[in-house]
Amino acid sequence: MRKTVACSAPYGSGGLGQHFSFIVEEARSQNTLAEYYTPRPKLDDSLGRNVQVSQRKQLLMQYSPLRYDLGWLTYFANDWFDRAVAAVLSPGDELNIVGAGQALHSFQRARELEYRILSLQADTSHINHVAIQNLKAIRAFGIEPSWLNNALRRKTLQAYEMADLIYVTSDYSYQSFIRAGIPESKLRTVSLPVHSRFTPASTHNKDGVFRVLYCGSLTVTKGIPVLLEAFSRLPGRNSELILVGGSTTHGMRKYLEAWKQRDSRIRIAPGDPLPHLQRASVYVHPSYQDGFAYAPMEALACGVPVVVTEDTGMKTFVQEGRNGYVVPTGDWEAILDRLKLYQSLHQSVATL
Repeated sequence: MRKTVACSAPYGSGGLGQHFSFIVEEARSQNTLAEYYTPRPKLDDSLGRNVQVSQRKQLLMQYSPLRYDLGWLTYFANDWFDRAVAAVLSPGDELNIVGAGQALHSFQRARELEYRILSLQADTSHINHVAIQNLKAIRAFGIEPSWLNNALRRKTLQAYEMADLIYVTSDYSYQSFIRAGIPESKLRTVSLPVHSRFTPASTHNKDGVFRVLYCGSLTVTKGIPVLLEAFSRLPGRNSELILVGGSTTHGMRKYLEAWKQRDSRIRIAPGDPLPHLQRASVYVHPSYQDGFAYAPMEALACGVPVVVTEDTGMKTFVQEGRNGYVVPTGDWEAILDRLKLYQSLHQSVATL
């Protein structure tokens, strides 16, 4: 059976793009890949189809009052890509969409083209659970709105209903779908690999700085305010917090700038996370919800211990006290306790 895959993330870019590239290459290795749709395919790949949202729509969003609403920005980015794929979709056997919010129109078109299987790669836990967790984060800090609005949530629920199969990436996600009433017969669990470039540093860093690292989107729902609250109470000038990523709202940018002014140990460093991972003392992933979370898995691959929340799907890979800890979601005091522990271990090693 030939598989057609689509995703609004560029091939290999970010967590969703990595997930997408894994699906594409797995199908290619099994000689079942028909073609794939994305805004930026793999270089010189004859099976990659470049799908772009029209410039008119991009300009419309750029100058619309809705550009200030993160929920609607996310909705339209997903919906317009979904419609663009539906408009050019070729006949096939199985359509696999990576990302539930961009599946509905493509699924509807695939039914018209008599696709035999509609499958969905869920990039989060069940969307109703995501809504609950996002609301907790927004209520706790109120810095920016959620990326998930009711329109996107309803559209995602429709895609769940249409899908013949839903692939999830962790037991955490799996259980959220079961609790929401999705039948087990519809669910499949897949394992996601870490890219081979994520390896420990060849030489040990001896500058004595205790480095706390986070990689990913700098948002309220990723728990960035929780991490800042914890780190700000960590003693010692020879410590630093490095946030590798970017923010998408004015409120969060102001919030981060205020923290940087308050505590000179905080740095924001967009770019490749690998050099930072290879120098980190501990990686913290304070998210309110992640179906899997590549970044802490990449940290483990680099030999860096991790502190993750109970709402992070990769938590099953954490061996308490050996390669990291799992802490209650939204609890800065629990994160601070673990940071103090790793800081103490770091200082002990530095004196040897």
